[in-house]
Amino acid sequence: MRFTKMQGCGNDYVYVNGFTEKTAQEEKPALVRRLSDRHFGIGGDGVIFINPSAEADFEMEMFNADGTRAEMCGNGIRCVAKFVYDKGLTDSRHITVVSAGKIKYLDLTVEKAPGLADDRGVVKKVRVNMGSPVLEPARIPVEAEGEQVVDAPILVNGKEYHMTCVSMGNPHAVIFTEGVNELVLEKIGPDFENHVRFPKRTNTEFVEVIDRRNVFMRVWERGTGETLACGTGACAVAVACVLNGLTENKLTVRLLGGELEIEWDRENDLVYMTGPAETVFEGEVCI
Repeated sequence: MRFTKMQGCGNDYVYVNGFTEKTAQEEKPALVRRLSDRHFGIGGDGVIFINPSAEADFEMEMFNADGTRAEMCGNGIRCVAKFVYDKGLTDSRHITVVSAGKIKYLDLTVEKAPGLADDRGVVKKVRVNMGSPVLEPARIPVEAEGEQVVDAPILVNGKEYHMTCVSMGNPHAVIFTEGVNELVLEKIGPDFENHVRFPKRTNTEFVEVIDRRNVFMRVWERGTGETLACGTGACAVAVACVLNGLTENKLTVRLLGGELEIEWDRENDLVYMTGPAETVFEGEVCI
């Protein structure tokens, strides 16, 4: 099987061209676990299959490192855009990608690649219309009363935190706190992920506000663990910041792996994410 390793802000995945590489659906979870293993496989936060689609230009079929399906990945979808353009699967700089039935709209920034004769250039940055944030508890989902979960208390291992819950196609619990760099996420992350109040588990973002236009976050992703970045998580953080009156509608989210520019267009209720996409290496693996 041919593959391409790509990353967006350090959120790395193994990408498989579903147009040419065929794998039975029932075999994918085990294959994903094997390919994602950083010691015995290729290594990554999961595997993304890029498939044909009748609904959009392309389908993104995303799996977490533990072999479970995920609805959306903001860093992953930017790399999908780079893959399909750089590989010549499209000549358009404006494409649509469907994931778990939801269509996203992507604008590609293309630059000339030094040393390459091809004047098409390569994708360096992608802006994604991530759609409207979901705030109703039942649709996130999170067990809670009321129309929104904003600065709501949650008890985790005997300690009270305050969370703001948002879905950007997948569930997020945003925790504002100090000393984010010192948190031991491998201990507290699983307790949030598998908390009884999250029927489909959750991604958890731990956020420190720097000023009205900058925040720092670390993330524990369900099915994967701590990652260097999470695009949907950064979007959820921006929404949570605005709901709590902590930042402007447009801000920079600083992650361990880089920075993402996030804007919540309140008038149209749409969240936009802009960030890099990079190819790391390509290869072939025996399956």
